[in-house]
Amino acid sequence: MHWFVEAMRKYADFGGRARRLEYWTFVAFAYVGYVLLVGFGAAGRSPALVATAFVFSVMLVLPGLSVTVRRLHDTDRSGWWVLIGLVPFVGTVVMLIFTLTESEPDENRFGPCPKRIPAHA
Repeated sequence: MHWFVEAMRKYADFGGRARRLEYWTFVAFAYVGYVLLVGFGAAGRSPALVATAFVFSVMLVLPGLSVTVRRLHDTDRSGWWVLIGLVPFVGTVVMLIFTLTESEPDENRFGPCPKRIPAHA
């Protein structure tokens, strides 16, 4: 939960780096939250919950984009690589590989390795 909150706290911070744990925790919480809202909305035939799921997903666009850009920075790639995700199938596979790639162990042009920065700093 800490990593999801951290990503939300940096909702429009496109600088720096995000480690895999921060990125994938954000993705997991966002996906589970959306599926639960839609699932309960559909099961209970509640248009209000489905509408809430839509609002929830729209609210997560900017934080999702920023944590993805910071994740790309962690692998020493430009944030512009996020646009490869717009290419059907190939873009999804490339982004999956990029987001699963191990962090650059040392400082790179985007900052120090987040694994080496204490969590309370």
